[in-house]
Amino acid sequence: MNTDIISKYLQFLRKSYNYTQDDLAKKLDISRQAVSKWETGITIPDIGVLLKISKLYNITINDILEPKIQPQRIKDFEQISAIPETELKEALKYFDSDSLVIALMGASPEINSFCEKIFPEIDFETTRNSIGRVRIETVEEMQNQIISMVNLQAIDEI
Repeated sequence: MNTDIISKYLQFLRKSYNYTQDDLAKKLDISRQAVSKWETGITIPDIGVLLKISKLYNITINDILEPKIQPQRIKDFEQISAIPETELKEALKYFDSDSLVIALMGASPEINSFCEKIFPEIDFETTRNSIGRVRIETVEEMQNQIISMVNLQAIDEI
């Protein structure tokens, strides 16, 4: 569960329904500050509020906690090189270097080189060595989280 993806998704849902933070807060009988904290990733809604949100948007709680973002820009991790560097850096700022390195463990040498070029501050080899072996499911999950963040960012720019 990535709180940054959840926070961006909650913001996306609110904007999709043309609600302001105030509007949503009133509908959920909570403070606007609580909505702001979710959307900035400081906190996530508690279970009672998640239930209210799921009913309001006609989705499941699981849809909120593990959003399935429709591809707007990319469908596959190998496509990240098609994203302009500044946009990719913006999307990846929500992930630490270990997460990026784990995602790259399942990527082509070209994508690895591409990321090493745009993130020169990361010592990829040392990080890979310190992480060691990782299950393929973990690599795929990290790649999917990055794909979701890139696609959420594309939706947000529309």
